[in-house]
Amino acid sequence: MKTSNTANTGDSSTDSTPHGRTSGAGRLLITVYAVFAISATARAGFQIATAFADAPVAYLLSAFAAVVYIVATVALAKPGAGWAKVASAAICVELVGVLVVGALSVFDPAAFPHATVWSMFGKGYGYIPLLLPIIGLIWLYRHRDEK
Repeated sequence: MKTSNTANTGDSSTDSTPHGRTSGAGRLLITVYAVFAISATARAGFQIATAFADAPVAYLLSAFAAVVYIVATVALAKPGAGWAKVASAAICVELVGVLVVGALSVFDPAAFPHATVWSMFGKGYGYIPLLLPIIGLIWLYRHRDEK
């Protein structure tokens, strides 16, 4: 039986296992973002392909949300401070989008005759679109010192 003489020193340059924001609960966060990226992309694609003229603003907002979710998913999954900054920016855009579109859809429902991912603060998705960026920003804040 062959054994290794090298000890794990914690040096991440030789360890291929994920650390910090991309492991544990971070994997769950990335998975939820990936699910939203896929669902928002599918929803927007279908809406734009089948009924774009009915509510172009709402459907383009759904497409924009899909792009934001895709960027956030990729950036959260990648290690490094640069990717953490990209993730933070994408998630901030997401939070602003949810708050603005959510408020507009509540106070001026005629402006959004068809729902978007962010309408009514994500009501159609169990308010997860409202909670997800808050959780994402907290997660990134708690792991801000990781390389």
